[in-house]
Amino acid sequence: MPKRFRCRLARREGLTLVEMIVVLAIIALVAVLIVPNVIGRPDEARVTVAKTDLKTISAALRMYRLDNGDYPTTQQGLRALVERPTQPPAPANWSSEGYLPEAPTDPWGRPYVYRSPGQNGRYDLLSYGKDGEAGGEGLDADLTERTR
Repeated sequence: MPKRFRCRLARREGLTLVEMIVVLAIIALVAVLIVPNVIGRPDEARVTVAKTDLKTISAALRMYRLDNGDYPTTQQGLRALVERPTQPPAPANWSSEGYLPEAPTDPWGRPYVYRSPGQNGRYDLLSYGKDGEAGGEGLDADLTERTR
């Protein structure tokens, strides 16, 4: 290959400074459009995680009831889903694998509230939301899973 063709090929192997600036400008534009939408929503994501957790814990409580005839008492708490309760009433057929891998905490780092029997039936399961106090509105609202 003649020498003059090799020089042209060698110059086209990398990106020029102008091309790099254009690429960085496009990335910056996309970041400016997307980042504000994502950054302002971590608490909304936590609410979604808490709702999903409540459904998962409820399913584990139903499995516990199927195996043992009733839900854990308030004193036994959700810990009864992780390790065999030592407080009466002793579960007759507690699963050797447990029902949950670890004691659940809500996305704000607090334990879920469990009461059995609950206000409206068999058990109440709830998170007090972002503020950690009963009641509230918006992100501070209580998230519940109640059975009848």
